[in-house]
Amino acid sequence: MVENRTTFTMKSLAISLFETHEEAKAVNLHCDTPVLASMVQGRKVMSLGGEPGFNFLPGESIMMPPEELMTIDFPDADQKEPTKCLALEIDPDEIQKVSDLLNEHQVRTGGRQWVRGNKSFYFRNDAGLTQLIQRLVFLCGEDHPSKDKFVDLSLRELLLRLLESETRYQELLDSQRRASSEPISKSVMYILNNLDKRLTVDQLSRLAHMSSSGFHRVFKGEMGVSPVEFINEERVKLGASLLRQGDYSIQEIALRCGFNSGSYFTRIFRRYYGVKPTEFIGGESIISKV
Repeated sequence: MVENRTTFTMKSLAISLFETHEEAKAVNLHCDTPVLASMVQGRKVMSLGGEPGFNFLPGESIMMPPEELMTIDFPDADQKEPTKCLALEIDPDEIQKVSDLLNEHQVRTGGRQWVRGNKSFYFRNDAGLTQLIQRLVFLCGEDHPSKDKFVDLSLRELLLRLLESETRYQELLDSQRRASSEPISKSVMYILNNLDKRLTVDQLSRLAHMSSSGFHRVFKGEMGVSPVEFINEERVKLGASLLRQGDYSIQEIALRCGFNSGSYFTRIFRRYYGVKPTEFIGGESIISKV
């Protein structure tokens, strides 16, 4: 396999850009530290822990625990259009510091903790994560006497966003099991099953048998975002899924996702993904030019 690797090493993380210039199959990799991998260009077929493979595309990331075995195919790589991927190897102590910070200042209900899971977390980057990764790449390559401090600040924000996103994802997996006994879980399941309908905080608070202000406070403490932010996020995720199918117009997708117009859907979609719906399928690179 023909591959180039460029690495920047800081105190709290190392960032590597991998460029693969020829087709390859069943390449096994693992790291001793947690890794955030983000696709920049081309396609990989990733298999984690012996599970079936999946396409790993530009605009997508995977947060992996230490010692996670990756088996990777590079079906499209060549000299003219190499496959490019960023890997951020993160100091576990930094992840623990951010977990402790969240648990101290954003207490969850039921004694549950903010914690990085021991499984891989695969997701589509939103605009905030994309900008933070871009900034970390810029800072690591910058010649500045305080760049370690700048990197630590940006890394902390990145980890905060990742922990909140991963916790919300885990809450979604757990909500169906707990929906009959826990009001927030019941509200989450109602939202997910009714994204095409009009949803309000008053309506959801009545479902949870709470005041609107109390529901808003408890929901945000549990999910890391407000009810309205959560609804919009799940609606644009549904919109992204429908866009990938390629069978619907923007207006049809907007209505199926509960937006009252195509223009409003486009505005909210761009806020989360950093691109318009019409630009989404092509895949936006984390780095515009590498």
